Amino acid sequence: MAINYPIGTAAGRFTGDPRKKNTRILKKKTEFGNRGMSFEEDINQTNQYYLAKSIAVIHKKPTPIQVVSVDYPKRSAAVITEAYYKEASTTDYNGVYQGRYIDFEAKETKNTTSFPLRNFHQHQIDHMKQCLSQNGVVFVLLWFSSLKRCFLLPAEDVIDCWDKHLQNSRKSIPLTLIESAGYEISLGIAPRIPYLAVLDEHML
Repeated sequence: MAINYPIGTAAGRFTGDPRKKNTRILKKKTEFGNRGMSFEEDINQTNQYYLAKSIAVIHKKPTPIQVVSVDYPKRSAAVITEAYYKEASTTDYNGVYQGRYIDFEAKETKNTTSFPLRNFHQHQIDHMKQCLSQNGVVFVLLWFSSLKRCFLLPAEDVIDCWDKHLQNSRKSIPLTLIESAGYEISLGIAPRIPYLAVLDEHML
C-alpha cells in the first residue's frame, strides 16, 4: 500500500544433529534490542499493561487517512493500494493518568552521542506547547538503539533545544544534555518501559 505524506531479531539458536555426540545448542542473550520487538511495540505493550492493571489509559493516536485507491482481489477482501494522510500527525500517544492529561512522542536513533532534531517537526513542537499551556504532562521517550538506553525528556527541554536550533542551526540534542535534563529508564518486563514511574517521582 502506498502512503503519501503531506508536505510539511528474536533470540535464535543453532541445533546440530542430535545423533552426534558433539551436538551443541547456542542461545543468544535476550536483550531489549534483539528480541524481535520494536521500540513502538514495547511502548504499546507497556500501555496495555497499564490499562489491564487499571493504572492508566494511554493509547497510540490513530492518524486519519484519505483512501484513494482500493484493489478487490476477491469479493470477500479489499486491499487499500494508495492513501494519503489527511493531516500532519501531532504526537504518538495520549491519555489519562491520575487525573492528568498525558501526551508524548516516541523517537529512536542509532546515534551514540546525540539525538537528531530532524526527527522532530514544527507541528509536533507546536502541539507540545499547546498541551503544556493546558497544564498537560508532556514529554518525549528517546531510544538510543546502539547504546540500548532509554530516556524520558520533558517537552520543555525539547522545545528549548528546538528554539535554539531555529536560532543557530543546532542540529541535535547532545546526549550529555539528555542525561542531565532527562531521566534514564531502566527497562523491565512488566511493564517493559516503566515511564510512569518517572512521572511519579519527577513530574507529578
